[in-house]
Amino acid sequence: MQTHEIRRRFIEHYVNAGHTEVPSASLVLDDPNLLFVNAGMVPFKPFFLAQQTPPFDTAVSIQKCVRTLDIDEVGITTRHNTFFQMAGNFSFGDYFKEGAITHAWTLLTGSRESGGFGIDPERLWVTVYLTDDEAEGIWRDKIGVPPERIQRRGMKDNYWSMGVPGPCGPCSEIFYDRGPEYGVEGGPEADEDRYIEIWNLVFMENERGEGNGKESYDIVGPLPKKNIDTGMGIERVAFLLQGVENVYETDLLRPVIATAEELTGTEYGAAHESDVRFRVIADHTRTSYMLIADGVIPGNEGRGYILRRLLRRIVRAARLLGAPGETMGALMDSVCDAVGPSFPETVENYSHIRKIAVAEEAAFLKTLESGTALFERAAQSTKSSGSSTLSGSEAFALHDTHGFPLDLTLEMASEAGLEVDEAGFRSLMAEQKARAKADSQSKKHAHADLSVYRSFLDQGATEFLGYDELSGEGKVIGLVRDGGAVDSVEAGETVEVILDRTPFYAEAGGQLGDRGGIRTPGGATLEVDDVQKIGKQLWVHRARVLDGGLELGQTASAEVNPLWRKGANQAHSGTHMVHAALRDIVGPDAVQAGSLNRPGYLRFDFQSSDAVPADVLAQVEELTNSAIDADYEVNTVETSLEKARAMGAMALFGENYGDEVRVVEIGGPFSIELCGGTHVASSAQIGPVVFLGESSVGSGVRRVEAYVGMDAFRHQAKERAVLSGLATALKAPSDQVQDRVDSLGERLRAAEKELEALRAAQLAADAGKLLDKAERVGDVLFLAEKAPKGTGAGDLRKLAQDLRGRLGSEPGVVFLTAEAGEKVPFVLAVSQGAQDRGLAAGSLVAEISEPLGARGGGKADMAQGAGTNAGGIDAAAAAIRSALQA
Repeated sequence: MQTHEIRRRFIEHYVNAGHTEVPSASLVLDDPNLLFVNAGMVPFKPFFLAQQTPPFDTAVSIQKCVRTLDIDEVGITTRHNTFFQMAGNFSFGDYFKEGAITHAWTLLTGSRESGGFGIDPERLWVTVYLTDDEAEGIWRDKIGVPPERIQRRGMKDNYWSMGVPGPCGPCSEIFYDRGPEYGVEGGPEADEDRYIEIWNLVFMENERGEGNGKESYDIVGPLPKKNIDTGMGIERVAFLLQGVENVYETDLLRPVIATAEELTGTEYGAAHESDVRFRVIADHTRTSYMLIADGVIPGNEGRGYILRRLLRRIVRAARLLGAPGETMGALMDSVCDAVGPSFPETVENYSHIRKIAVAEEAAFLKTLESGTALFERAAQSTKSSGSSTLSGSEAFALHDTHGFPLDLTLEMASEAGLEVDEAGFRSLMAEQKARAKADSQSKKHAHADLSVYRSFLDQGATEFLGYDELSGEGKVIGLVRDGGAVDSVEAGETVEVILDRTPFYAEAGGQLGDRGGIRTPGGATLEVDDVQKIGKQLWVHRARVLDGGLELGQTASAEVNPLWRKGANQAHSGTHMVHAALRDIVGPDAVQAGSLNRPGYLRFDFQSSDAVPADVLAQVEELTNSAIDADYEVNTVETSLEKARAMGAMALFGENYGDEVRVVEIGGPFSIELCGGTHVASSAQIGPVVFLGESSVGSGVRRVEAYVGMDAFRHQAKERAVLSGLATALKAPSDQVQDRVDSLGERLRAAEKELEALRAAQLAADAGKLLDKAERVGDVLFLAEKAPKGTGAGDLRKLAQDLRGRLGSEPGVVFLTAEAGEKVPFVLAVSQGAQDRGLAAGSLVAEISEPLGARGGGKADMAQGAGTNAGGIDAAAAAIRSALQA
């Protein structure tokens, strides 16, 4: 039975039983506690936590999930995947244990002709919680499972919670017996390799308290309603129904392995080590495909870093299996063919998915080639010195200079029989600039208790008036202060105000929330400085009470600052124009990857593996302003998603849309997008758009920033003033300033080259005299010399080579340094006579790394690098002197 057929039967079984089908949520949800959705119940969490009232009594879904805690273990065992599909049915106060058990058993054991899976009931075992007599009785008496195939287990195995205070309850798991050839008799308690768990039925009836682990918490009491949350692993059921050995041999992953076999020339099944690499390729390719499909792009932090790590592990595994060149395109092709029937939306965006993955592979292949050579030298140097630990500074150099993530260094070091000084690496990382701030939206709601809004959500969605009005009356239905609901607030307090109707736009789609004020007939005045959404339907006005007091139930007048809204409209409509112009000039793959719109400014991120040349960016800017000048009418229409797509409306990649959507059209086919933001009435109202520049914000993503409207005018005025000042200083007309600056630059570079040549000649002339300063340390001549300030690394190297040559057969070590700005370049040269005595320049670098704050490396005869502590030059020389005496 094909996997997409298993999915279809699961959904139909529960829909026919009266459940509401809920499509899978994106792998990326607005939850600061999760990188990715990792369980089928995550999208339903607000219902289980009583933060919102569910719109249905029962539901069924097949949720995309990603778990990445044990990436390094993938492929070593065959039971787990980083990406998996969790099929589940849910009941919110409707049926309970008997219903959940009956539904599951009927689907598993029902005949294939009647829509079931046709599993032999004699192969199924079940477990229940230690004290759950009710569940055991249902299995034994209602379903007919023999008592000897029902086992009781403790909290660790059969009591489920989310890991934090909240809903919890006993669970019952269903296992499939694969037969005696897979292990010993005795059920799941005896062998979970033979007895494979395929379904977990959670009976959420209690509330848990604080505590750690799966067993060390208290049950504080019963829930108001008893709920059901089940999870059936699609992949596990697939490999059982398809009669294969494990999840990697199903119709979803075996084709990817077959493609990898063709690309590498290695056979799957021939050796455990190569089989692990094949499984890594299959698993990570599918996971990467699904992550990119949901809008994740490779980067250096958070979700982007996880994706980058997965893609790089694919590349390295393929190379180790013998792949001579690029493999990502072919691997992604095979994944698309395999998952397309289950996820047709990914096929529509496949060209984008493939482009992102292939671009990351191309970039990493360059990194892998240079970084591997550096690693091998560092590993050899480490072993030669008698150490079994790669230094933190060398691991950091691999990361900082060659883009090697620590986990790859750890993996390669382990293969080479070495450990890595992780503490040293992390210390150097901490000294580097702090990571970028977390997403501002995550911070606004991070770890907040949203249950306080539940009663307000139950009153229905906020009516938004702001498409047509900038002011309007509404009733105060909620006041939240310091995280708790209150009945009234007074002057001087900060409060979240919830109205049943509002003209204020709540932050969404890159457009910041409106600013303005709230007033009441009784004299209360509030200043609104932000508006956010809760549960995608409740507008929360964050405000300060300036005068008077505000109470629940009062009628209030909400007034948006018209200048703020005008600027926001200009920026948001301007963003649409920039997007359209980019797709027209750069190409249709330049689709939006993020945006920020605030009055006077826009920031637009788009998919592109290459930088946009300056002349092309100028064309995009010109087309944007030409379209604005054309004074296109801006039209909006609300329609179904299907009709919007038929109209040609562009849906943003990775976004989830409801059945009803809003289409914003500017200039007919020029720009037509799905968008819930506010906009100008015609394009001319946007005003000028002036680009500030284009830059990279991650692998495959570029960013354009621009001023809009009066801010664009002010920026241009400042630019004119700067140009006028330069023209005056250079005594040249404005149109000749660029030529004059270029000429001055050429003259300066020529002077610098002349100075460098003079400095090099002087150093060469002094080389003979320098050796006279050498001191004898043991039986080795040692010269430590500080060259004149400004001497570059190249000149130091030439001088060191000259001095080493003058030593002839004499054992000698030359240590040269200089101060060059904030850097301290250094060179170590070791004569052949000194090398014969076991000295190596590359090993001596370790002696100076701490006093000089240096990183570097090299071979036995020559090593070089740079430090940051000029005050440590003498201490570094002393450290080498001590090493020579040892």
